[in-house]
Amino acid sequence: MQPISRRTLLKGTGAALALPWLESMLSSKALAAASSVAPLRMGIYSTIGGTVIESWKPTETGTFGELPSILRPMQQHQDKMLVLSGLAHHGRSKNVNAHQHCAGMHLTAAQEVGNENGVPQTSVSVDQLAASHIGSQTYLPSLEMTSTPDEWKYSYRQKGEPVPYEMNPRVVFDRMFRGREPVAPDWSARAKRLAESKAKQANQSSNDKSIDRHILDMVMEDAKQLRKKVGIFDQRKLDQYMDSVDSVERRIALVEAQAAEMMADGMGVPADIPKGLPANAHEWAPIHQVSSQDPEIQSRVIDLMGDLFVLALQTDTTRVATLAVGSDGSMMPGVVTVGFERHLHTLEHQGGNPDPRRSDAIAREACRQVSHWFVQHFARVVDKMAAVDEGGTSLLDNTLLLFTSYMADGGHHTQDYPVMLVGNAQGTLRTGRHIAYPHGTPMANLFIEMLDRVGVKVGEFGDSVTSKGAAFGGRLPDLV
Repeated sequence: MQPISRRTLLKGTGAALALPWLESMLSSKALAAASSVAPLRMGIYSTIGGTVIESWKPTETGTFGELPSILRPMQQHQDKMLVLSGLAHHGRSKNVNAHQHCAGMHLTAAQEVGNENGVPQTSVSVDQLAASHIGSQTYLPSLEMTSTPDEWKYSYRQKGEPVPYEMNPRVVFDRMFRGREPVAPDWSARAKRLAESKAKQANQSSNDKSIDRHILDMVMEDAKQLRKKVGIFDQRKLDQYMDSVDSVERRIALVEAQAAEMMADGMGVPADIPKGLPANAHEWAPIHQVSSQDPEIQSRVIDLMGDLFVLALQTDTTRVATLAVGSDGSMMPGVVTVGFERHLHTLEHQGGNPDPRRSDAIAREACRQVSHWFVQHFARVVDKMAAVDEGGTSLLDNTLLLFTSYMADGGHHTQDYPVMLVGNAQGTLRTGRHIAYPHGTPMANLFIEMLDRVGVKVGEFGDSVTSKGAAFGGRLPDLV
């Protein structure tokens, strides 16, 4: 096989034609942008360290009475939330430590989590499966953020490829809004002109393209021809390249379609830019270096990332967003006010046994304080989402929002996770209750329910039907 120069990719582009499947994809994006009602989003807010179960789980099932101490920051939203207890992961581990095991199963419910030559081995995560189906309707298919540099890997694409989480808020903001304004759709105005908008999109000529999209079409065709001439390894690299070009073309199409929709909406509703956003990415590096050692700084970081999380969903930049907060290696003075130990990982091991009788009482109270602190930050996000009007409903009403942790407790256990759903997911959840499922019911069942509500129909997910705890045919009853 002869070596192929990089210039080969650029030859003959003048005669290239648009790819038929891209044409059909782009027309569907334009129609998607013309939706008359606010779409249902999926949001995941994940913490570290699990919880202290007796201070998290309500003592009674059914309608909430007084909330347990960890959940009290959510008091004003208790009629819009569901606490689900008894859910568990059952996956095996191979060549990974306890933290990697929990992280690899966290959003995948994988049957096995492993590591081969430094490469994680797991299955697709719930957020990425959702993004693969509904992500084509938005500028970003999904958004993954973290408040710390030492976050474990939670999100995985179809082939177990880990998705990086961005920890710099400036990078997140620029990724969402470079070249466009942070404006939320005016869903009320859009509803009034849906028929006209759809007709206009349907009658648009398929040749009505920007120069940028023409260039990308030609590059795509050349890459496709080049793929026939190279070996398997280079074919894989070209596939990744073509996926990247596809993503760029999709974004161009969506920006064009959404810009047209915004103009028709009267430019939409301006969204607030989060306070504390650094002017550039470099300003943030010193803050991250110390954030895990100072809870006050960490609080500001978590809140800023929470604001970006809300902004991404509010502006319909993405409909699948995941935010991972906290660090197992944090020092928590001020948050922890009992005893002398302030190192969170140490406290998790001393106080994190699922049986309170086998835990150090002071360390357990410290863990409770930290869990309460995380819920306070989450409640702030919920407050903001509830305040965003979307044509008579709120952003919270139009989001399936999950609060959970990558471990069930500080002892790395995987039984009885802290699980809270907030928002009624456009009427598909009956909230204000605690539902206790049989101990060991797969967390995978919840992920199937979440996928179903955003329009992704799957018969099984992860270990929903294969684990020793398999129940309810892979579903969760009584959510509605």
